Amino acid sequence: MNFNVLMTVLLFSDLILAQDVSNAAEAEISIETQSCNPDMCDLLREFGPMTEKLRAVETRLKDSETRLKDSETRLRDSETRLRDSETQILELRSKESTKVIFSAATGGGLNNIGPFNTSTTLIYRTVISNIGNAYSPSTGIFVAPVAGVYYFTFFYHAGGTNQANLNLYKDNKLIVWTGDVKSTSDQTDNGGNAVFLQLQPGDQVYVRMDANSWVWGTDTHTTFSGFLVTQM
Repeated sequence: MNFNVLMTVLLFSDLILAQDVSNAAEAEISIETQSCNPDMCDLLREFGPMTEKLRAVETRLKDSETRLKDSETRLRDSETRLRDSETQILELRSKESTKVIFSAATGGGLNNIGPFNTSTTLIYRTVISNIGNAYSPSTGIFVAPVAGVYYFTFFYHAGGTNQANLNLYKDNKLIVWTGDVKSTSDQTDNGGNAVFLQLQPGDQVYVRMDANSWVWGTDTHTTFSGFLVTQM
């Protein structure tokens, strides 16, 4: 086969191949066109943007859920703080409602008390005030109803012919005392003392008079007083 014949065969082959490809493409387009009706094609074209919008909505929804959870957490924290505040207010109200105040004088129609051969607990029979009923006029003993800091005072009036020694006790422990020695030149003696005490419920506070001591026992001279300063 000479060169010219060969070239003619090749050109003819390329032409046939190109025509086959063109026919195949036209056939594929025809098939796609036949398989996709106009409504479906429009739907397929809109599906892409709708998918993106749906993803955006899902993202915003997740953000909203996160913000909602944060809000719920802050709300629970606020509720906890509110309950704590209410508890503190109730505790403060409870403390404010607990009032303990008393003041009493020896009284009982006696001009003087003592002297005795032994140390004696003074009984302050004339109650001037007894808010909270923590002081007993039958025993002379104050019993702390609540834990806290209390303030106590005790005063006496006596003549100088006998000594006067008064001691304030917490349970069985001497805390403070006041007194004066016997004197022939002194017509009258006056004395007193005061103290802050931290007490627990049930602690007892009272005044004892030493042996051979005496005090005036009227309703106005010899007194024992105390009150709750603050609860603990």
